[in-house]
Amino acid sequence: MHLLKAIRIYLDFVLLFFIFAKCQGRDPDTSYVTCGSLVKLLNTRHNVRLHSHDVKYGSGSGQQSVTGVDAADDANSYWRIRGKPNETCQRGLPVKCGQAVRFTHMKTGRNLHTHHFSSPLSNNQEVSAFGENGEGDDLDVWMVQCSGTYWERDDTVRFKHAGTSVFLSVTGEQYGHPIRGQREVHGMPSPNQNNYWKVMEGVFIQPSNDPLHHDEL
Repeated sequence: MHLLKAIRIYLDFVLLFFIFAKCQGRDPDTSYVTCGSLVKLLNTRHNVRLHSHDVKYGSGSGQQSVTGVDAADDANSYWRIRGKPNETCQRGLPVKCGQAVRFTHMKTGRNLHTHHFSSPLSNNQEVSAFGENGEGDDLDVWMVQCSGTYWERDDTVRFKHAGTSVFLSVTGEQYGHPIRGQREVHGMPSPNQNNYWKVMEGVFIQPSNDPLHHDEL
């Protein structure tokens, strides 16, 4: 199983760099975030990108930790946008405002997840990465909250958890060893300035005969 996981991660990286090599910049009429895209998400209040890594929480669920990092070039900050379990999110189609999606961490294959555990620093709701090879459970589902019909790349949006109704948030608390300086990511019960996110660097899948289109915001 470890060998298969390593092969899958390697192939993801090969695909990513192949796309980077082919990139020609943004097509001016492709302004939406689409299903299947691989993106980094920036918390606009604290200027950190959503991040994960194979480091477990020492309390709470003990699952893989999710944090916020300052660095823009960290490969551990890529997340793939997918449909909820047993529902197709057709590659290349724009994500609708209000749509239910999953965010799968590229390097570890685990999904952005939350549940009724307290977060270690702020005592809000713990956010973790959960599952294996992209499959977890119903607590991996988030609703995209935006103002129009579709999630636009320049929008600031919120992600509301379908199962527990919290919002994906950062309030600035910083971890010590072994992830010193990284910020706690957690769930908060009400919308506020701490739970706005924006798409940054990414590989955006387009609904065309050439399904691989690279773009960086």
